[in-house]
Amino acid sequence: MNAMWFASRPGNILRFALIAVLAVALSGCGLFGGKRKQEITGPGVPRIEGSTLGVNAYLWRAALDTLAFMPLASTDSAGGIIVTDWYSPPKVPGERMKVTVYIMDLRLRADAIRVAVFRQIRGKGGAWQDATVQAGTAERLEDAILTRARQLRIAAVDSR
Repeated sequence: MNAMWFASRPGNILRFALIAVLAVALSGCGLFGGKRKQEITGPGVPRIEGSTLGVNAYLWRAALDTLAFMPLASTDSAGGIIVTDWYSPPKVPGERMKVTVYIMDLRLRADAIRVAVFRQIRGKGGAWQDATVQAGTAERLEDAILTRARQLRIAAVDSR
């Protein structure tokens, strides 16, 4: 269909404008897959006044606590992403690690967290080269974060 023909027809521009306005208005209510923050309440969902945290607060705090020994490169509390900078263990200077944590839910659940671990070793020329990560490392970090989140949750309930 020719665009000039469409524009020349009386009422088509008005119809197009009306459709565009309706699409914009409806996109705000979530009918077109737009993400809206939902407030989920119940066990495992802490309420934090004035917070812009888009993920479970216990998982967020637990992830930061668990990775406290590593320098942080970036964090996004609304999106639930924590990225560390490269960290070299003092006992192994020729090796370094980087961790990315994804918190994907407002509820305190085991499937609400994913960890990706990256490892590099220093090559013969001094350049860093990607290396395999020991099997189970990401899962052990996930377990440590979940354990810490449970501790934080229990401490919060006990203090009420």
